[in-house]
Amino acid sequence: MAYESKFKREDLDELFDAVLTLENREDCYRFFEDICTINELHAISQRLQVAKLLSQKKTYSEIEELTKASTATISRINKCLVYGAEGYQRVLERLENQEK
Repeated sequence: MAYESKFKREDLDELFDAVLTLENREDCYRFFEDICTINELHAISQRLQVAKLLSQKKTYSEIEELTKASTATISRINKCLVYGAEGYQRVLERLENQEK
């Protein structure tokens, strides 16, 4: 069964298709440095770290200390992990499998 996003639009499809053309970390740095501000990149990477720590059953206070994320951000990401589209879980699982 294919996933149907609530956010599906042609311009997002094109953005995601562009991301899927990236071949390596250098391509990612080059593309994301051009398309995002440094603050946007830091916010996105922080969210992924929060999701990773939540999946490792860390407490909010531990996560707040390690990532400097607000409790509101941690709570929002936790909500995504529990009720979201499983995007974090899929990526975290793939990253974990790469490390093995």
